[in-house]
Amino acid sequence: MNNSNPLSHLPSLIPFAVLVSLVALSGTMFEPGDWYSRLNKPAWTPPAIAFPVAWTILYGLIAIAGWLAWLAGSVGRGPVFCVYALQLLLNAAWSWLFFGLQQPLYGLVAATLLLIVIGINMLLFWYRRPLAGLLLLPYFLWVGFAVGLNGAIVWLN
Repeated sequence: MNNSNPLSHLPSLIPFAVLVSLVALSGTMFEPGDWYSRLNKPAWTPPAIAFPVAWTILYGLIAIAGWLAWLAGSVGRGPVFCVYALQLLLNAAWSWLFFGLQQPLYGLVAATLLLIVIGINMLLFWYRRPLAGLLLLPYFLWVGFAVGLNGAIVWLN
């Protein structure tokens, strides 16, 4: 697939879209609620509407990045997609740890691990197909911001 047009393989994007959508849906199972509203948060906390907007865009980029890396060929695909799966698992775990269990410290640990794994995933995707790695950059930056926000919430509470 290396030199062909990715659009000719558009149906193979569907499993990535479904997988990433399931991760996104797992996050909706744990609403912030009153508990979160009572927490002390830094002044630079984004408004609530920023989170679903940002995550919708990011989840789309995560799916497309995975798809493009998949299309780059089967050589070395296994380890690369184990890392991709791990970052999706950590992504889903954060909502459960932070909101579900109401444990910001556990959320901070998961978010920090997630940031590291996204960085590794970016590099692995970059070597397979540079655009795939680049598409994960906004995700990496947003999760970096989220680690800072989560850490501030732990500190303030």
